[in-house]
Amino acid sequence: MTGIAISMFVLAYGFNSATYKITDETISSFSTNIQTEDLQQIVNLEFNSVTEFKSALKESLGTSIASQYESEILPKAIKLNTILILISILAFVASFAVSIGPVMWVLFSELFPNTVRAVAISFVGFINSVVSFLVQLVFPWEIENMGIAPAFLIYGIFAALGLIFIIFKVPETKGKSLEDLQMVFTKKPKSLNAIS
Repeated sequence: MTGIAISMFVLAYGFNSATYKITDETISSFSTNIQTEDLQQIVNLEFNSVTEFKSALKESLGTSIASQYESEILPKAIKLNTILILISILAFVASFAVSIGPVMWVLFSELFPNTVRAVAISFVGFINSVVSFLVQLVFPWEIENMGIAPAFLIYGIFAALGLIFIIFKVPETKGKSLEDLQMVFTKKPKSLNAIS
């Protein structure tokens, strides 16, 4: 989780430090369908956020044309540290692949008692799928309306909160049998033990 959080924060930094600039050289590489004279008012202006740049494109070209050619213009206008972004993405994938990706399923099989294990794991799998679906649904909206850096910052904050939750609330199961774990999770509070 630490690796996931750090990766998200580094991605947020990498995209936050990106700049967007259209030059005469980049204009000449655009397709002939883009009215390049409309872009002259923003040529050589440097923008520090993707949302500002997209807004300037919409003002220059009009909303429909800017939306249509945004995927062609944006890669030619952006300047960012691609190595940092690539390393951060790879670090995120690696961190997830050795931690909560596979370990989650093993942990659930250890945490739930035998009587409810099948139903509980199915329910948790369903919740996991719903949350994954919602993230995929919301991510494009976040990028469009908030920008790439704030989107990754939000995911970094969630990863850091997840790390804190794991440290303080998820018990260590290493070296414990299923019976030992069931005893840990079915302990009665001290006040109830005193009464019985």
